[in-house]
Amino acid sequence: MKNSMNMNLNISLKDWVKSGAPFIWLNAGAVAISIIMVLGLMGFIASKGLVHFWPAAIVQAQYTLPGNEAVNIVGQITDSEMVSAEQLLAIGLKTPNGAIEAKRLLLKVGNRDVYGGDFRWVLEHHLTQQTLPQKAMAIERREWGNFYGFLGEVFEGTNKVADTKEDDVKAWQVFQSKIERALTIHDDIMDIQKGQIGSINYKIERLRLEERGLELDEQLTPKEVARLQSERDALNAQYAVHQITLSHLYEELERDHFTATEMTGQTVEIKMSEVVRAFRPNAMTAGEKISHYFSKLGEFLGSDPREANTEGGVFPAIFGTVLMVILMAIMVTPLGVVAAVYLREYAKQGFTTRVIRIAVNNLAGVPSIVYGVFGLGFFVYFLGGTIDELFFPESLPSPTFGTSGLLWASITLALLTLPVVIVATEEGLARIPRMIREGSLALGATKWETLTRVILPMASPAMMTGVILAVARAAGEVAPLMLVGVVKLAPTLPLNGNYPFLHLDQKFMHLGFHIYDVGFQSPNVEAARPLVYATALLLVIVIALLNLSAIYIRNHLREKYKSLEI
Repeated sequence: MKNSMNMNLNISLKDWVKSGAPFIWLNAGAVAISIIMVLGLMGFIASKGLVHFWPAAIVQAQYTLPGNEAVNIVGQITDSEMVSAEQLLAIGLKTPNGAIEAKRLLLKVGNRDVYGGDFRWVLEHHLTQQTLPQKAMAIERREWGNFYGFLGEVFEGTNKVADTKEDDVKAWQVFQSKIERALTIHDDIMDIQKGQIGSINYKIERLRLEERGLELDEQLTPKEVARLQSERDALNAQYAVHQITLSHLYEELERDHFTATEMTGQTVEIKMSEVVRAFRPNAMTAGEKISHYFSKLGEFLGSDPREANTEGGVFPAIFGTVLMVILMAIMVTPLGVVAAVYLREYAKQGFTTRVIRIAVNNLAGVPSIVYGVFGLGFFVYFLGGTIDELFFPESLPSPTFGTSGLLWASITLALLTLPVVIVATEEGLARIPRMIREGSLALGATKWETLTRVILPMASPAMMTGVILAVARAAGEVAPLMLVGVVKLAPTLPLNGNYPFLHLDQKFMHLGFHIYDVGFQSPNVEAARPLVYATALLLVIVIALLNLSAIYIRNHLREKYKSLEI
C-alpha cells in the first residue's frame, strides 16, 4: 500500500514537472526578485538623496572630550555610524560604560569661512545639554556653504533697521524682506548679464568673424569696414547702457548687510547679496517644512549649480542630457533603419551578409571608451579640423568644430548605439511573413511602394524597440562623453536665442558626468554625497521618461498598423 502511494506520488511529480509548472513558478520568482531588487535600489537612492532637501533640525549642545573643557557646538545631524571600542582606544577615547561600540554623529556645522570645514564627527555620549533652539538659523550662501548661528542686527546701508534683542519677530521679518529684495536684484543682474549683454557679446564676436572672413577673401572694402564699425558702435552703445544699469544694480545689491553669532560666540558680518535662503527649521511648522522642501526640490531641478556643483541645481545637466539623447536618436534611427532594410530586403543573402551581421553584433560589445577615443580622433580632430579649415577659416586658430562639442558627442553615441537599432529593426523585418510582400507585389505595387507603405509600417514597433534600447544605453554613458563634449560647468545652454539658436559646436553638461564630478572630483565630499544620490535618482527618472515616451510611440504605431498583421 505504501509503495503504491509512493509510486503515485512519483508519477504525479513527474507529470507536474513535465507540465512545465515548476519553470513557470521559477520564472515568476525570478521576476519578483528582480522587481524587489530594482525597487529596493530605487528606494535606497531616493532615501539618501531626497532627504537632503528636508529642513533638518539644528542641534545645539555642549561637546566634551576627556581632558578638554566643554565647547558649544551647533549644526545639523546628517549621518551616524557605530565605531568599535578598539578604534576609540587607538585615539585615546573610550566607549560609554565599557560597551563594545559607540555611536558617532556627522554634524554639519557649516561656517567654512570661520572653521575651515563644513562637517565634524562627534561622539554621541560626549554631547550634553542638547537643545533645539527656536532662534537657531541656517543660511544658504552663494559661497562658503551654509552658515549656522543666530541673527543679530539688520542694516540698510549704514543704518540699523532691526535688532533681534529689541524685537526678534520684527527683525526676522525685516531680514526676510531684505533677502527677497537682494534675490530680486540678483535675478535682474543675471538676466542682463546672460540675456542682453550675452547677446551683444555674441553679435560683436560675429561681426569680428565676419570682418576677418572678408579680410581673408580680400573683400574688406572701406564701405564694408564702415558698415561693420557702424554696427559695432551701435552694439557698444547698447552695452554701455546695460553696464550703467548693472552698476546701479550692484550698488543696490551691496547696500544691505546683517550680523550673526556663530557657535563660539563670534559675531560675523554677512552681506545680503551672499544669501540664497535663510530659515529657522526648529521654529517651522509642518506646512512650512513641506513648502521649504518643494522649494528646494524646485531649485534643484530648475537652477544652475554653484559651489563647485555641490549646491544649487542641475538644470543645465538635465537640458544637456535630454538634448543630446534627442539628437542622437534623430541621427541613429535613419542610419540603423536604412542599414537593416538593405541587409534584409536588398542585399543578397550569403557569406558577405553573414560577416556583416557578425561584425554588427560584435560592435555592440565594444567598450564605450573605445568609441570615445575614435570620436575624439576622427570626428573632432580630423573631421572637425577639416570643417574649420573649409568653412570657418576666420575663427582659426581658435577651433569651431575642431573641438569637443554637442554635435560630436551625439554622433559618437549614435555610432555606439547603431548596432542595437540595426539588430532590432532587422529582427522586426524578418518577422513579417513573405506572403505579405508577395501579395503587395501581386496587386501591382512596386518594391519601393511595398517597402514604404507595408513593410516599414509593420516593422515600426521593432524600430522603436531599437530606439528605446539605444536611448537607455546612450543616456547613461559617461566615458565617451568625457572625450567628445561634456564639461564640468557650461556657462550657457547649447539652445538659446542667439542665431543659429542650436549651437552644435558648444560644450554641454550631462547628468552622468555630473554624478562622476560631484562624487569623485568635489573638494567637499561630505556636502556632495546627498547630491550624488539625488542626481543619480534624477538620471534614472529622465531615462525612464525618455523610454516611456518611446514606448508610447511604439504602442501607438503597433495599434495603428495592427490591421496589416496576419
